Amino acid sequence: MKQLRVRPECDTAQVERGPAFPFTFEGQSISAYPGETIGAALMAAGILTFRTTRRQGRPRGLFCGIGLCFDCLVVVDGIPNQQACLVAVKPDMRVQVQTGTGEDTYGN
Repeated sequence: MKQLRVRPECDTAQVERGPAFPFTFEGQSISAYPGETIGAALMAAGILTFRTTRRQGRPRGLFCGIGLCFDCLVVVDGIPNQQACLVAVKPDMRVQVQTGTGEDTYGN
């Protein structure tokens, strides 16, 4: 999987990050840094699809990145309809692809 974060030697902004921590996406361990959203961490890990649409099952991921479009909905620790672009990732968080509305599959 291709990593999309800026390498430290190329970081002209010299962003200071705390230590990376793991969370899971679809059972796969992903590294994140303090302050990142789920969407940012997934995109940095090269993951572009976060959910599928309810009628035609089309893939969706980050679109607006600011919480307006709802294309990046994911299931977080069993709770559907969480916006990946707004929710801060936390250590050991379990994130899953949301299928359709989420309520059908996850019962919420």
